[in-house]
Amino acid sequence: METDNILVALAGNPNTGKSTIFNSLTGLNQHTGNWTGKTVSTARGKYRFQNRNFLLVDLPGTYSLFSNSEDEEIARDFILFGHPQVTIVVADATSLERNLILLFQILEITDKVVLCINLMDEAKRKKIQIDLNKLSELLGIPVVGTNAKKKEGLEELKEAVKNIALQQIDTNPLKIKYNSEIEEFIGVIENKIKSFTGEKINSRWVSLKILEGDNSVINSVNKHLNLEITKLLTDINIYEKKENWQEQIASGIVKLAENISHQVVKINNPRYNHLEKRIDDILTSKIWGIPTMLILLSLIFWITIEGANIPSQVIANILFGLEEKISNIFDNYNLPQGLHDPLVNGVYKTLAWVISVMLPPMAIFFPLFTLMEDLGYLPRIAFNLDNFFKKACTHGKQALTMCMGFGCNAAGVIGCRIIDSPREKLIAILTNVFVPCNGRFPILITLTTIFFVGTSNKTTSTITAALMVTAIIVLGVTVTLFTSKFLSKTILKGMPSSFTLELPPYRMPQVGKIIVRSILDRTLFVLGRAIIVAAPAGLVIWLMANTKLKGATLLENCANLLDPFARLLGMDGYILQAFLLGLPANEIVLPIIIMSYLASNTMLELESLETLRNLFVTNGWTWLTALNVMLFSLMHFPCGTTLLTIRKETQSWKWTFLAFLIPTTVGITVTFLLTQFVRFLGLV
Repeated sequence: METDNILVALAGNPNTGKSTIFNSLTGLNQHTGNWTGKTVSTARGKYRFQNRNFLLVDLPGTYSLFSNSEDEEIARDFILFGHPQVTIVVADATSLERNLILLFQILEITDKVVLCINLMDEAKRKKIQIDLNKLSELLGIPVVGTNAKKKEGLEELKEAVKNIALQQIDTNPLKIKYNSEIEEFIGVIENKIKSFTGEKINSRWVSLKILEGDNSVINSVNKHLNLEITKLLTDINIYEKKENWQEQIASGIVKLAENISHQVVKINNPRYNHLEKRIDDILTSKIWGIPTMLILLSLIFWITIEGANIPSQVIANILFGLEEKISNIFDNYNLPQGLHDPLVNGVYKTLAWVISVMLPPMAIFFPLFTLMEDLGYLPRIAFNLDNFFKKACTHGKQALTMCMGFGCNAAGVIGCRIIDSPREKLIAILTNVFVPCNGRFPILITLTTIFFVGTSNKTTSTITAALMVTAIIVLGVTVTLFTSKFLSKTILKGMPSSFTLELPPYRMPQVGKIIVRSILDRTLFVLGRAIIVAAPAGLVIWLMANTKLKGATLLENCANLLDPFARLLGMDGYILQAFLLGLPANEIVLPIIIMSYLASNTMLELESLETLRNLFVTNGWTWLTALNVMLFSLMHFPCGTTLLTIRKETQSWKWTFLAFLIPTTVGITVTFLLTQFVRFLGLV
């Protein structure tokens, strides 16, 4: 950290636009890091204002500093021990009263605070007025109104932060006065602590935490200041006096927040959120919540499948059409044929397949999924699924981490950091792979279309394909719940923990920014990773397909070795070999299967789905083969990137191995039982 940087902490409730403010202030000049001893990351960024450098630390969104979660402890400890020169508290203009609770807790720690009232545009739309000047007078600190999306009020915010940091203005924060009994004990404890710590810590705030019986604060003080606080207080018998200190202290904060809010907030339209409540009555209903969720998910898949068909064909025609020109370059420069075949027939055609199959669906799916995020629908999904996860003895937030896994399971594993319980976090990590990532969607969509839908009636085909993909995802969620329940009753025993889930207001998304963000942050990132893995994989497959040993290629020898076991699962050796060779990335499984089947040992040009179907049928595929490939794609070991991420998150090779073993065992079991059952009935 540069010594001339002014350190600024950014705190606030979730869904207040805090991250938008952070991104608007810092731009691309940011990175992430972890607070000492914690796994939840904090974003850090720099900005310059009036020839001064500011280092902004975006703390995890939290509703309070009561240390009920790791997020709350990180926010609390950074403000207390990180020595920020200014703390910005971001509040939602449409829910000021609730947001003031966190502000008052922070004011107990430091008086170097700026209150940023964000989402002023939404408040105006809902006809909510806030008297910012009066609020500033009542609180005794600077108050700035902002609309971070349009960057309104950010210059005033920077000015207020600078003035506080350079002590160009004096603050006189409103202090909470509790009843005489609490204040008496605060004074006794405060004097005792101050005699040992001096000005190293806010002794009044620590005294409050001791009265509340917050052991995590005592542990943090011991850790950061090397003080045994409990030993300093052995002669102060506070615990016999009252057992409800925390309740009284919290009640005092809530009453003050309510009082201040009523003085400065004017609601001109009492029914401002009536429409949102009506919508939530449907989207979170016990009757309609799940069906509505499935309909929306099917709609997204239908748009993705319908919209990706033509672009995939166009991109494939362009990329495969360039093959001849690339070959001409080799001929014109007299490059050796031994170089042409592996690079063009192996690497290039693999990349052409991956790009043409993956890019269009991702470019459609990710913006649609991001649109649901920005609308505020994903927390409603978590709300609808919370009861199911409770029955599986896991955390409701696991539903959110599963949503992250749709794009990339590695991202879903990292997202498990939002779960505080180590046991429930492990369960979420071990089962995240049952949500199909973007690398597996091409397999699901392609095989569904050519084996279960047909290509005659385009509209009917895409609708049916979307419904089948949705059904597969429902199956993945079901397997997740049963596996989580099994883990909760065996190696990871325990009861589900409760959590507070705020349903954020519905917000009008900025479509342009969504498209740019989803294309840059998700689509191109995932595609780039697939290309990096697919290029060497294509070369390896070509070499295996063209290197002979005992009259057969290496590819054939390996497939023949795996074939007996694969037949038990309703597949063949080439398919199982493709899954094993696809360990680096799921995106290359289908190209490997295709290359393995072609007698010419080159990649198939994507002329039509019917051509692809004929290739599979010629090699003995039936509808059962396709179904087993889809099921095993859903339920098999994670890709290499995800496994390395699991190792990093768990710090354990044991849990990484289990993350490999559990889904693979489930996949083998399901495909084996299905195959034997169908064969017993004589359906294939």
